[in-house]
Amino acid sequence: MHYLFSVIHDAADLATDEEMAAIDVFNDRLKTEGHWVFAGGLAAPSTATVIDNRGGAALFTDGPYVETKEYLAGFWVVEAADLDVAVKLAGDGSLACNRKVEVRPFAGVDLQPLPGK
Repeated sequence: MHYLFSVIHDAADLATDEEMAAIDVFNDRLKTEGHWVFAGGLAAPSTATVIDNRGGAALFTDGPYVETKEYLAGFWVVEAADLDVAVKLAGDGSLACNRKVEVRPFAGVDLQPLPGK
């Protein structure tokens, strides 16, 4: 089963060198243990562009869709046998990145491995 680990942050600062080192160790562990699918950090919410094309003409808005103290700072997509394993991994990820991590299963989607995996 695949899970999305959303990294939630509430400040404009990026990860420190120590946090990045811990994240690298966690990423290596995910790869070694066969949980790794994909991960990435995101730029600040101020760099976002929101596109709403529901009304027949695309409306483009700079900046985040909602003003909030917390925002999505990064993510992992992992493979885990069940929610218990995913929650344990997410706890370790939260410790590594020093931020909150939300765990969500993918809904009925069978993710395919990347070419060469």
